Amino acid sequence: MIKIGDNYMYRILIADDEPIERAVVSKMLLKNYEKQLELVTAVNGREAIQFYKEQDCKIALLDIEMPGVNGLEAAEKIREYSEDAIIIFLTAFDEFSYAKKAISVQAMEYLLKPTSEEELIATIDAAIWMLQNKMVSVADENSSEKQMGVHHSENVKLNVVADVISEYIKTHYFEDISLQDVAGHMNYSDAYFCRIFKQCFDKNFLAYLTEFRTERAKELLKDISINIKDISYKVGYRDSNYFTKVFKRLEGVTPTEYRNSILGAYDKQEKNKA
Repeated sequence: MIKIGDNYMYRILIADDEPIERAVVSKMLLKNYEKQLELVTAVNGREAIQFYKEQDCKIALLDIEMPGVNGLEAAEKIREYSEDAIIIFLTAFDEFSYAKKAISVQAMEYLLKPTSEEELIATIDAAIWMLQNKMVSVADENSSEKQMGVHHSENVKLNVVADVISEYIKTHYFEDISLQDVAGHMNYSDAYFCRIFKQCFDKNFLAYLTEFRTERAKELLKDISINIKDISYKVGYRDSNYFTKVFKRLEGVTPTEYRNSILGAYDKQEKNKA
């Protein structure tokens, strides 16, 4: 968790028409940041716009479905007021149209309820990091430098998300996991997760997972005491024939041929030593 300077406190706006939701999110933030953040709460979009301006908030955590002015409409007004506002949506609606709209208002993140404490704090950490490093700053008068700052800020957020994704895959690759599993773990919609994954790794989820499993299989193939079928199972493939096809497509040789090449190289090395 990022620590905020002793002489500064950021105000974060929490807008949700459900009092329990506001209380849960507030409790998570106060637990992790203690007196580092000042919370401002609103019960609808109209209050969100008003309080964001009046209270000099820097981060807006918005529900979407609220009476009167909804979260998307509030975000548009907040963005008009401050082009440097950090907007985060926290909603129960897994709708692609909403995620698309969130992108249009340059939202930093789109989280699904109920969000995990881990994911919420990781997101707020990224937002604070942006503020602390002045990557999003009204005082930046140089437009070209400012654009570079925005890109850097986006990279900060992507790095946080990439770390969470990588850690999940690292601890679950041997299971029968899918894109939906990881998206669900992060409380992302499938559509939004696909987009953010491509931004993080410059490839789709299946390609990344397949390459990760193959690299792990190559390590296991060095141990001749483990047979190919067991290696297949250990890296997440229940069908060893399918594993062999996938491995050959990526490496150009079958697992057995790869193992033999390793053993051949080892034998040659030992002969040279002798």
